[in-house]
Amino acid sequence: MKLILLGPPGAGKGTQAAQLVERFSIPQVSTGDMLRAAVREQTPMGLKAKEFMDKGALVTDEVVIGIVRERLQQPDCESGFILDGFPRTVPQADALAETLSVLGKDLDAVISLHVETDALVERLVGRRSCRGCGRGFHISFDPPAKEGVCDSCGGELFQRDDDKEETIRKRMEVYHQQTVPLENYYRQAGLLKAVDGMAPIAEVQQQVLGILQAL
Repeated sequence: MKLILLGPPGAGKGTQAAQLVERFSIPQVSTGDMLRAAVREQTPMGLKAKEFMDKGALVTDEVVIGIVRERLQQPDCESGFILDGFPRTVPQADALAETLSVLGKDLDAVISLHVETDALVERLVGRRSCRGCGRGFHISFDPPAKEGVCDSCGGELFQRDDDKEETIRKRMEVYHQQTVPLENYYRQAGLLKAVDGMAPIAEVQQQVLGILQAL
């Protein structure tokens, strides 16, 4: 099973990917994890990525694509994979298609989690994290027993900068500008499958599994 998960930040891609990993025994391949692993293992592309990261610069598409290529050739990807966070742009999608062609692999589906911007902002703005143990809460959906205090360790709860409304809306703008065109790209390729990301987690999972079973 070779999949791509699309969706804006906070749409629930990670949650869905984790369940698919357990069900199908295939790895979740995320850009951030790949970059960190490649740098740690000092692969050729990892060393190139480190040069950019040490300068505080964005890692170029060429390097990111090279790291993806290295990762997809590892043994645990032979039975399939779930790409999360890549590709982000149409040029990256073109490069991925070339890479998969060289490796003799074909994508089975591209699953896009659709979430309304205002609802997503509400979902993310309410998140709180513990400074002590890192446990996450939500002021509406999963509040702590005592406001501002972690149930697990008694640590202080805080709102990450990434979860502030202004930051979230800027990230959404970037997502719509860069990533939404990917939907048209994969729709034309006959691979795009849309899922209602506003539904409860279990219902979203059933939608995803229904798509995969029909392939």
